Amino acid sequence: MFKKSITLFLMLIMAALSVIISGCGDEPTNSDSSQSGKTSNNKLVIYTSMKESLIGGIVEGFKKKYPDIDVDYQSAGAGKIMAKLAAERQSGHIMADIIWTSEVPDFYQMKNEGLLEKYQPADFNELLNPFDDYDGSFTAARLGTLGIVINTSKVTTPPTTWEEIATDPLYQNAFGIADPALSGTAYMSVALLEKQFGWEYLERLQANGTVKSKGSGRVIDDTASGTLNACLGVDYITASKIDKGASLAMVYPKELLMVPSPIAIFRDSSHMDAAKKFIDYVMTQEAQQKVADAGTVPVRRDVQMPEKYNLPSPEIALNTGIKINYAEILQHKEETIRKFSALFK
Repeated sequence: MFKKSITLFLMLIMAALSVIISGCGDEPTNSDSSQSGKTSNNKLVIYTSMKESLIGGIVEGFKKKYPDIDVDYQSAGAGKIMAKLAAERQSGHIMADIIWTSEVPDFYQMKNEGLLEKYQPADFNELLNPFDDYDGSFTAARLGTLGIVINTSKVTTPPTTWEEIATDPLYQNAFGIADPALSGTAYMSVALLEKQFGWEYLERLQANGTVKSKGSGRVIDDTASGTLNACLGVDYITASKIDKGASLAMVYPKELLMVPSPIAIFRDSSHMDAAKKFIDYVMTQEAQQKVADAGTVPVRRDVQMPEKYNLPSPEIALNTGIKINYAEILQHKEETIRKFSALFK
């Protein structure tokens, strides 16, 4: 009898463990539910490349305003998100309602393929719009900036030009760029640098030992740890590290790298009303203040910019950022990534 009781007890323990394990997935997710994807009829699902320091506050503010709308967001690099979407399309249904990343060409591609719902936010006339061909398929939710992020313990005299990174021995084998195949922001920054200085500039970076990193967060972490002296870094990711005590500073050469972060609704969303409410909320002064407080540039003028991050104003970011034809660079995306991967092996 005792042996049977022990056997039954062990079987119950193993069954419980199997339930726990089956509920654990590899996809990064934050929600009130432990499951990922659409788990209920009223759950709004967001795929985003925004880090927790930014998307977390936005979703929290939205849920306070609309407590009846359940929200699940999954955060990953833009490359991984697009691969996930491709797999979902192959299976016949996109699980997300909203997408928010910084790889602008992807949005033109999705628009061309008829995946996006046209929707102009309620406050659109109050927003700064970086897209000359805007038609409501996607809307900029922030004007992200990239600059030279330095480890202040390693670099005592900050660089003032992009050329210094390609020629100064201080950055030889000690400057990093995130892999544009994985990071939408990294791809856009490479495209902007090529537009401004030509591919020869990237070749000079490689000749000076520039390192290809696995992601936009990783390259900043390596700079904070001292593995690198500096890197090409995203504003709000750098700001979050500085807030945690990292010895980092952002330097902006006069040729400003400004990368809009579009947000859009998928046309086959089964939560269209909730999705439109979320887009509207992201563009409000309240939400855009959260954008600025996270250390990046909002798309509204009526937002207080934190002085500690030394960010350009929304107008300056829009007007002085390197200009590029976003639809045009879509045609060269695969070639650019291929050339970059071959150059920075």
